[in-house]
Amino acid sequence: MLQSKYQWKLSSCDAEASRRLEQQLGIPPLLASLLVTRGIKHPEEASRFMDQSLLDQHDPYQMSGVKEAVPRIRQAVESGERILIYGDYDADGVSSTALMIELMRRLKASYEFYIPHRSKEGYGLHNHALKQAHENGISLIITVDTGISAVEQISYASELGIDVIVTDHHEPPLKLPEAYALINPKLPYCPYPFKGLAGVGVAYKLASALLGEDTPDAWLELVALGTIADLMPLIDENRVLVRKGLKQMTESSFPGMSALLHIAGWNPGEVSATNVAFGLAPRINAAGRMSHAFEALDVLTATHMEAAEAAAEKLDLLNRERQQLVDDIVREAFERIEAIEAVGPVPNVLVVAGEGWNVGVVGIVASKILERYYRPTLVLGINSATGECKGSARSIPGFDIYEALTHCDELLDHYGGHPAAAGMSLHVSHLEEFEQRLNDFSQAILKPEHFIPSLQAELECRLGEITLPVIEQLAQLEPFGMGNPSPRLLLREAELLDYRQMGKDSKHLKLTIRQDGNVMEAVAFGKGEIYTLLSPEARVNLVVEAGINEWNGRRKPQLFIQDISIPDLQVFDYRDPLDPGMKIEELCSKMLNISYCSAGSLAVVSTRRADLLSIGHLPGISAWVYDKERGIYPGSAESEWDEAVTVKTLFVMELPESPDIWNKMLSGFANLERVFLLHPRSSVEVIEAPSRERFKQVYVFLRKYVGPDGCSEEQVIVNIMSRLGITRRMVYFILDIFTELDFVSRTEGRIMVNPEPSKRPLESAQSYQALGLLAEMEQILLYEEVPQITEWITCQLQGVS
Repeated sequence: MLQSKYQWKLSSCDAEASRRLEQQLGIPPLLASLLVTRGIKHPEEASRFMDQSLLDQHDPYQMSGVKEAVPRIRQAVESGERILIYGDYDADGVSSTALMIELMRRLKASYEFYIPHRSKEGYGLHNHALKQAHENGISLIITVDTGISAVEQISYASELGIDVIVTDHHEPPLKLPEAYALINPKLPYCPYPFKGLAGVGVAYKLASALLGEDTPDAWLELVALGTIADLMPLIDENRVLVRKGLKQMTESSFPGMSALLHIAGWNPGEVSATNVAFGLAPRINAAGRMSHAFEALDVLTATHMEAAEAAAEKLDLLNRERQQLVDDIVREAFERIEAIEAVGPVPNVLVVAGEGWNVGVVGIVASKILERYYRPTLVLGINSATGECKGSARSIPGFDIYEALTHCDELLDHYGGHPAAAGMSLHVSHLEEFEQRLNDFSQAILKPEHFIPSLQAELECRLGEITLPVIEQLAQLEPFGMGNPSPRLLLREAELLDYRQMGKDSKHLKLTIRQDGNVMEAVAFGKGEIYTLLSPEARVNLVVEAGINEWNGRRKPQLFIQDISIPDLQVFDYRDPLDPGMKIEELCSKMLNISYCSAGSLAVVSTRRADLLSIGHLPGISAWVYDKERGIYPGSAESEWDEAVTVKTLFVMELPESPDIWNKMLSGFANLERVFLLHPRSSVEVIEAPSRERFKQVYVFLRKYVGPDGCSEEQVIVNIMSRLGITRRMVYFILDIFTELDFVSRTEGRIMVNPEPSKRPLESAQSYQALGLLAEMEQILLYEEVPQITEWITCQLQGVS
């Protein structure tokens, strides 16, 4: 058994609407059902969604502020005014700035640009930058991806005689700045039909209003980059813009884009949203986090490949430094949280702060902590010289982190954000009270169900439905991303044929699965740790995304695993190990480093205390001894009775003396998920299933061999063993049964045959029945293969539950 990391939720599908799409559009049932689950039920709507040539871009002049901005920019260009482009330091802001630079170059305008430093200045317009702009002769500022909340700063710019045109996509505040023009589709009075544009998308609409049909298609590469990086929904107009931009990237007009793609490991061919999200965006963002966003802007605005490649290499180096820095802070943060775990429960809201932590990466760190602990997380860097703490928060569904910060606003110097993510600053002297206030606030909101992450699957299907032609047709739903995710499919009861770790440090996993005779490979990125918890022929449930594996000119379907579960008990065969204790220690050292296994969930059981001496000292594993009367009892001082119910993984070092003891053990470990068999086989004397013929042979021998005065029991046993080929252990069981039935009597080492035995049948003896059960248990646990053992133990568990 392997618990899924997420709670799976399956979308409902209107079967009739799906059949209608399938029949009228001639598309596979899987594709038709996916469209319906996404709310696309009518054939005309589905055709338009799949064939994006049928979708038109919205008229930029529908966006409020554009009609005022266009003539003002033209006037500035024609009269030679100096224009400042004011951007932001994230990938959307850098893309927006680069696009506006392209526009200024095309217009032959007199311009300069400015992006604030992330940690030294922070987000938004700053008066010192506006003052410098005035001194440089700037008379017009065009903001990109920023400015909608800059009421005081834009008022200051007006005092300096500078007109400001704001292009932004963030939520507008109640009080708006008095700018020359405000261009933001989210303005309450703006009639623009699509509200989900990225900052670069808004900048592009302004550019296209200025240039009309002469707007270069190449600029859509920048739109695609910023839109994907800023996690904007890939629906409506964004879907059109990004799809065209990705197509342009395959033969990019930007030397810097090509250089970044190659350094990120892209092979010539189609560029996907995934290439951008995981290859380009982190490198663009690394500049603002680790140095200055100008480093990223240098890449996107480079005009020669040599300069672009050099700039891209700098970004790649910054990104690697960023990754190492994040790893270091995450490790330190985990150590602090684990110290809290050691003395009590983890709080509802995690607040972790450290001196010298780079505030440019604390948001990434918060995301990684949330992924592991799944609770609202705030990570702050402390400036030891000033005592100022700057941080980022990431939250879970159901807990509005912006509302929580508002509850603590008197402790904060600044804060902002939305329900899922936020930023804040405060003095270190307020940090302890801040954490307490957040957790007090959470008590009335967060319930146990909030701490269970969920994963949405759109459709349950069989492996045979995921064919190469179907996956190729799923491409009509691209680009995939926020608001238009890659389809997630639920597969149940697939047989695990093969599995292996792969990649650096064995971080990833490759499975081969079979269902209904269809075989397919599945890759699980970042799940290499669960290799130890997989067993051959296990039946697995998977939530997957489907893709195509291309290698040496061959194309075949491939699955990408999002989550995995094994619903049934698993048995692992390590019987007859050379050193059971060493093998258990090896397995435990791996398992206790797996997020799926926790200290207290592992136990070892044996018939002898001596076997447990080398095991009981291992941290995180309890030791137990079989007992005839009680089944099991703690075998070391560190083990407690109430720990039995927490045990999910059991290591069996020795078989018990009877099935009854085995069943008592199973009832004690009521929540078992997996059993590792490490008991010896070769040293165990065989016992046979009871046979009337075998018992008759022994009885005939006894009557012939044992005289009226009896005989040495040891001598009788040796003779039975040699003449009838029965093991000593089996002879003892037979003699015990004969004794119970009064066929023989045994006293002081001698055995006598009763000349007039009772006529009781063999089956009436309790020891005869016990022998049958014991023989069955040992036959299965000693000699059968894993599937038969698993089935038997599962039946036993059902019997004792």
